Amino acid sequence: QGFTHFLYNSPASLSATAGVVFMCLVWIMHRRKQTLGFIIHHKYTGNESNTEEELKRYQSLSPKRYRYSDLKKITKCFKEKLGEGGFGTAFKGNLKDGRMVAVKLLKGAKGNGEEFLNEVTSIGRTSHVNIVNLLGFCLERSKRALVYEYMANGSLGKYIYSESLRLAIGLESLQKIAIGVARGLEYLHQGCSTRIIHFDIKPHNVLLDEDLCPKIADFGLAKLCHLKDSAISMAEARGTIGFIAPEVFSRGFGVVSTKSDVYSYGMMLLEMVEGRKNVKTNTDNSSAYFPNWIYDHLAKDLQSHEVTCENEEIARKITLVGLWCIQTAPRKSSFNE
Repeated sequence: QGFTHFLYNSPASLSATAGVVFMCLVWIMHRRKQTLGFIIHHKYTGNESNTEEELKRYQSLSPKRYRYSDLKKITKCFKEKLGEGGFGTAFKGNLKDGRMVAVKLLKGAKGNGEEFLNEVTSIGRTSHVNIVNLLGFCLERSKRALVYEYMANGSLGKYIYSESLRLAIGLESLQKIAIGVARGLEYLHQGCSTRIIHFDIKPHNVLLDEDLCPKIADFGLAKLCHLKDSAISMAEARGTIGFIAPEVFSRGFGVVSTKSDVYSYGMMLLEMVEGRKNVKTNTDNSSAYFPNWIYDHLAKDLQSHEVTCENEEIARKITLVGLWCIQTAPRKSSFNE
């Protein structure tokens, strides 16, 4: 009460108090304007910077950012083409330290880059012997690229679709490759902080290093879902004819989930045993005939290899696991089984 009486009876004090309040309001409005300007600026120009700060927090786990001009030098103006897929074209390159790399130029890039950088962040956290290592990336206006470790022996498809190469590699090596791919997929499904569903498991997306160690590739643009989730929207699914799980086409088979990768893996195993593509170029349906067909040709296929009890047992195991993976009611849920 004394303080109120003092204010009402002291015009000078009242004026001073009002002045202080006014100055505080001016300062607050100025700070809000600065903050608003910062938000607006970053809304249109700073999304990439925000994500790059997240990348920096991971330090050694963060992929290196390259300029497009750097990629031209690394690949000698994209001279040697390694392959082309649905997401882009890969070129062979050499880093300054002598390491060989594969530079994948992505096509059809959309958006302001924030989603791309978020994806790079997620991939940069992955580390597994059966996963292709992401070394760097490029984001320069509309140009997007990923820089991977180079795989000396190319794709698994090169070996299983060539009779001579398939015979040279042998069923025992194919079994080791199959186990390695399963371990890589188990890591993507269960070992990452964010669950990664590949959606396009096939021989061409399994690369082999100089020791024929398999590494899963081309999951850089795979859709992600949190570990607590087991299914995603069917609209987000994609894949290659002959390897796409039936639930992608019909809800009657269930939801699209990690089990979809299990199906694709099973179809790949059947191709590894038989050494032929599971789909004909003039048809849309492969799974209707290929799994039934393979049993009839298993004995004949074994004759093309060195006939031993061990080879026969390996082929039988790979075939049974493949058929086990593609069953639809119910399909086994994880690769650790």
